[in-house]
Amino acid sequence: MNTASGDMTDKVCVITGGAGSVGLASARALLDAGARVFLVDRDTAALQRAATALGADAARIGHAAADVADAAQTRRYLNEAAARWGRGIDFLFCNAGINGAIVPITDYPEDVFDAVMAVNVRGSFLALKHGLPLLADGGSVLLNASVVAVTADPGIAAYATSKHALVGLMRVAAKEAAPRGIRVNVIAPGPIANDFQADIERRLSAVVGRDATAMLDSMIPLGRHGAPQEIAQMVLFLASARSGFSTGSVFMADGGMHV
Repeated sequence: MNTASGDMTDKVCVITGGAGSVGLASARALLDAGARVFLVDRDTAALQRAATALGADAARIGHAAADVADAAQTRRYLNEAAARWGRGIDFLFCNAGINGAIVPITDYPEDVFDAVMAVNVRGSFLALKHGLPLLADGGSVLLNASVVAVTADPGIAAYATSKHALVGLMRVAAKEAAPRGIRVNVIAPGPIANDFQADIERRLSAVVGRDATAMLDSMIPLGRHGAPQEIAQMVLFLASARSGFSTGSVFMADGGMHV
């Protein structure tokens, strides 16, 4: 066990979007620090592959397929996570998200806007609504909001709106949960080298008429995309007692892109 990275021995951690690269890297960091991890995603097969890829003792891994925008399914995955190890949840990472279309507001499909808000905002709201009662006193909640929680660009009305909304949701939850010693924060990653970002950049390249990956790298002071493992280390910090006096905050992990 790598306690140097933040001791999480036997802590119960729930990660939505757990089969994606950031969810998987975060799960690995938490497991390395001694935690028990419960992964949530839409696809059962993807979850099984993720659990296998982590290579951890089966007694320390659980998973459930769920639509995070559905209240009944949210209650189910949270209750399953708590029941899996017979104790409260210590860390809840609301990481599930979708990116929507890249078109002007006047052309933005209303059904796509609604779908993005459902997953990105309603999903986190439901996780807080039904998860806070199951969270152990002194626990931690983290919402994944992206650099566009504090910036914006043309064509991403739904995504930017949803990520800005998460900051407001986090601030309310941080004040409501503070009497129990529960911390609630936002992590705001910049472009990450993963499939989620590659899909955005393929479509963005067509809109801007140039290589969007190179364009974004030129906008990041550190000059590159981040790695999922780098985001995972900040997730671990915010999950652990090392961030014990941090709540109600937006933690940037964007290579300086927002500056």
